[in-house]
Amino acid sequence: MQRDMQAGSNGIDAYEALVQFLYRAPIGLVQASLDGTVDMLNPMSSSLLMPLVRDGSMDNLFTVLQDVAPQLRELTEHFSEPSGAVCEGLRLQLGDDATPGAPQWLSLSVLKLDPGRLMAVVTDASHEVQREQERLAKRLKTAARIDLLTRMPNREALLEQAQQMLARFPDGSAGRSGFALLLMNCDRFRQINDALGQVAGDRLLVQIGERIRATLRPPSDRIDPNAAAGQMAARVGADEFAVLLDGLRCREDAERVAARLLEALARSYQLAGGQVVNCKLSMGLVWGADASDLASEMLRDAGIAMVEAKRAGGALCTVFEPAMRERAARRADIESELRQALVGDELFVVYQPVVGLRPDGGTDLSAGVEALVRWQHPLRGVVPPFEFIPVAEESGLIGALGDFVLRRACRDFMAWQRELGDQAPRLLAVNLSRAQLGQPDWPATVRGILDEAGMRPAQLQLEVTESLAAQDQQVQDRLHELKALGITLALDDFGTGYSSLSSLHQLPVDTVKIDRSFVCQADTSHHHRVLIEATVKVAQSLGMNTVAEGIETEAQAAAVREQQCAKGQGYLFSRPLASEALLDWLRAGLPAAA
Repeated sequence: MQRDMQAGSNGIDAYEALVQFLYRAPIGLVQASLDGTVDMLNPMSSSLLMPLVRDGSMDNLFTVLQDVAPQLRELTEHFSEPSGAVCEGLRLQLGDDATPGAPQWLSLSVLKLDPGRLMAVVTDASHEVQREQERLAKRLKTAARIDLLTRMPNREALLEQAQQMLARFPDGSAGRSGFALLLMNCDRFRQINDALGQVAGDRLLVQIGERIRATLRPPSDRIDPNAAAGQMAARVGADEFAVLLDGLRCREDAERVAARLLEALARSYQLAGGQVVNCKLSMGLVWGADASDLASEMLRDAGIAMVEAKRAGGALCTVFEPAMRERAARRADIESELRQALVGDELFVVYQPVVGLRPDGGTDLSAGVEALVRWQHPLRGVVPPFEFIPVAEESGLIGALGDFVLRRACRDFMAWQRELGDQAPRLLAVNLSRAQLGQPDWPATVRGILDEAGMRPAQLQLEVTESLAAQDQQVQDRLHELKALGITLALDDFGTGYSSLSSLHQLPVDTVKIDRSFVCQADTSHHHRVLIEATVKVAQSLGMNTVAEGIETEAQAAAVREQQCAKGQGYLFSRPLASEALLDWLRAGLPAAA
């Protein structure tokens, strides 16, 4: 009996110990029935749940948690097992219910002890949630600084690094001479992407990024390995990459890196399916000593230098000079004003006669005309084409500009037919741009313009430069589509581009226009006469016509006529004329005064 009494005493002690543990436990514990009625709760649970209590009563667990866990009652009702976890680690945000200094987040787990009882475990999860949010923010920040395609740092990361480098040394200090920024842009990426598709274009960009990083690895530039920033290669735009170089001894170190990058990036790229492409890059370099205090302006200056490299022919590196900013600002002004000119009726078209050179020495004044665009600026008068045409090409306005010329010229051409009849020009020549040839539906646009003007396709000659026609298959495919409409095609400025007499038969053209650089010496240079003669003979053998450009003297006209060139164009016959002046010139039947 004594042993029974001792056992009973031990049981009471164990129960009291358990109760003391539950009440002193650092976590909240709530025992409840399946309908949520609270049977027992310890002080910690009271403290954690008190901000959620609306009526001062904690009699029902589901009622207390209704605002932050309304699904708990349903979860419990649908839990059919005799015991087990109803929910685990459910996060409850107290929000406005929390008092200052109190927990902001709770973690709730509910266990079914048996068919009639629940045990809820409540803990303060505020610090854990904060750590998770900090880890997530860090991951998001890292992701926001990485280009998803190439896995290189992106524009934001590069600007941040560059700003840190600029902040190390004040403007004008000697330390600014230790770093540089290179900005690279693919010269023909858009054409490659259009021709081969976006997937191939993305693969090309990945390979370019890999090649940049691989080229920067060799320590042959004697860059200080203890430099604060070292090297960073980043993708900063669709087809633009940048490289930050730190720890340089002199500008020549940066130029050596640039030269090595250009050489490496100029090699061909092997894409999927055995496709091999060439994609050279143009580069702008800003030396730290020439940089402003803002990284964004340093990158802008590198972009200005890169554009200068493209204007110089591409596939080279140009070092930034402060004077380039003024030129870039001037081009930006021209671009803005040109956009206004396109909608403000400031552009107009003039026409330079193309005359037939008869073997008997006569001249056919009605052979044709070439349409040329001019800009009547409201303040500066007539703007020379060499000022705004390059800006139009760089800014993407050349397509709209070309379409304006084509539509206006076709309209004028048909007006001449009605006005002059047989004396009117028989052929209208209009220059083509790469932007127009890059539009898949542009042949349909041309067809629509011709129909609108009531003009036969055979009366239109579209002219493409030799360098453009010989550049890629996409251009030649578009030219074949235009030719299929019945339009004649001309190869402009022949002798200045990539093609040669031996490849002339590969181009879908009907007329070869011999560049003025050959014609201007036709009467004084035997070498140039031989070149003209060879061009004419090859063109004739291929069934092509020839036009000599830039004829300014009777001697030059006689020389090209002697070589049996079919047509001529130049100031000897007439300067470009407005539509009404051209009609007067044709009626007079005489060359206009130079």
